[in-house]
Amino acid sequence: MAPKKLPVRPTTDFAKEALFNILNNYFHFSEISVTDLFAGTGNISFEFASRGTTQITAVDKDPGCIAYIQKINHELQFDITPVKSDVFSYLEKTKHTSDLIFADPPYHFTTEELEKIIQLVFENRLLNPRGLLVIEHSKHTDVSHHPFFSEERKYGGSKFSFFEYPESSEEE
Repeated sequence: MAPKKLPVRPTTDFAKEALFNILNNYFHFSEISVTDLFAGTGNISFEFASRGTTQITAVDKDPGCIAYIQKINHELQFDITPVKSDVFSYLEKTKHTSDLIFADPPYHFTTEELEKIIQLVFENRLLNPRGLLVIEHSKHTDVSHHPFFSEERKYGGSKFSFFEYPESSEEE
């Protein structure tokens, strides 16, 4: 159980189960690399690790969240790399690429802030070919107009928006 003082809003179990059922159709979890943005308690990172993913980077700016992820990571003997950083700074500077990037920013994020995440991921080519960016956000926010948008799924008050390179750019 995560400490109550952490500034987080974990993905509900219902939404998380639905998300992993969808992702199971895209990937073999033991064969992919994952970046978890706005990682919070590491809930999503730990779920990937428990399903066999060994290359996981968890990014969050809160030192308490990073300390909690390090503690649980050590206890469970997973191989998650926690990174204490503002997500926007991380996306601007990193050269690290992943097969899946999951972002769960605060629900008060504006459409423009969500679009900045998408822009940085694709401009900086942080997804591997056939990679997927998944953003969890409020059901009241719509980013489906983005050129790399592929689908969305709604679960209660949450929405998962999926983004990927168009088929033709995979060959470049």
